[in-house]
Amino acid sequence: MQEYERKQLLAKVEREGATVGAAIPDRITVQGEEIDLQEFVFEIKRRETVPPGERDRVEEAKKNLRRERLQRKQTLEAGEVSYEEGQELVRAIIGIERALNALESLSPTDIEREEEVQEMTDRKRWMNFLQKALGKKDASTGGPGL
Repeated sequence: MQEYERKQLLAKVEREGATVGAAIPDRITVQGEEIDLQEFVFEIKRRETVPPGERDRVEEAKKNLRRERLQRKQTLEAGEVSYEEGQELVRAIIGIERALNALESLSPTDIEREEEVQEMTDRKRWMNFLQKALGKKDASTGGPGL
């Protein structure tokens, strides 16, 4: 591969918005293991949040995808591949980036815990309102009402 071709391919990878319209690869070898990347991402994404039992699996997948993306980019930077192989690396890198974006956008919150906190906050607010309305105590200072 010529130097200008390598730079051109690297520019595609580093371009902001490179993942816009890019497809997540169906299957990809990540850290020596063949995975159905598109199916995995869509399965997790369909849930909108990462369930507690899946968090470790998703975090491990993201870590491996980042590592794989870096290795492929370094291979491209070294320029010891043909232009066609470089183009394939660019497609894979952008596809991996697209998958990472999809996984990163998931909310890691625990919905049940969030509901509990919201309910406790609502209860406290309601109790403060009742106590203030009944003159039992000043809700802002905790002292007796006037």
